[in-house]
Amino acid sequence: MRTQMVFGVLAVMAALTARATAAEDIPDPAKQREFGAKLLVCNTCHGDRGDPKSANIPIIWGQQESYLLKQLHDFDTKDRNVEVMTWMTKTLTPQEQAPTAVNFAKKAWPAKAANAAAAPAPRGVAVCQACHAQNFQGAVQAEGVTTPRLAGQRYEYLVEAMRRFAEGERTNNADMVQIMKGIPAADRDAMARYLSSL
Repeated sequence: MRTQMVFGVLAVMAALTARATAAEDIPDPAKQREFGAKLLVCNTCHGDRGDPKSANIPIIWGQQESYLLKQLHDFDTKDRNVEVMTWMTKTLTPQEQAPTAVNFAKKAWPAKAANAAAAPAPRGVAVCQACHAQNFQGAVQAEGVTTPRLAGQRYEYLVEAMRRFAEGERTNNADMVQIMKGIPAADRDAMARYLSSL
C-alpha cells in the first residue's frame, strides 16, 4: 500500500511538472525580450495603437486569432505572397506563431472617428455575411476555419484584397477566389466602401 502511495505521489508530481514545463515552452513576449522585440517590429507597419501606417495595410489588432494564425502560416509557406510579411514570419520560430496571433487578437480593434451613418448595404454584400457573420465581425465556419473581421477594415486594403482574389493573385482561400471572380469590380468597390464604414 505504501509503495502504491509513493508511486501515486510521484505520478502526480511528474504530471504537474510536465504541465509547468509545457506552459514554460510557450513563448511570452512580455517575458522574452527577443520575442517581444519581434512583435514591436509589427508596429512599424500595423501601428503601435492598431491603426496601420498606410491605408493598404490591414488592421490586425482585435482580428480573429485563428485567421491571424492561418495568415502567418500562409506567409511562412508562401501560400500567400507579400514580401515583407514572408520575411517577417521567417523571423518567428514555429513556436512563436500562435502566441503572435494571440497577442494581436486580444488587443482592442482601433476606435473609429465618428462618421456619418453608414450607407445602405450595397448589392452583393449579403454574400459576405454567409461566412463573415451578419455583423461582418468574422466567424468560425463548420470546417473550423475562422473568417476575418471585415467591419471597419481599411477600404484600400479590402478593395485590393478583393481584386487580388478575383484576379487569382491571392489564392490562399479557394472559396474567396471563386466568389470574388463572380463579382464585378464596381460592386467590389462599393462593398469595400460599405464594410470599411462599419
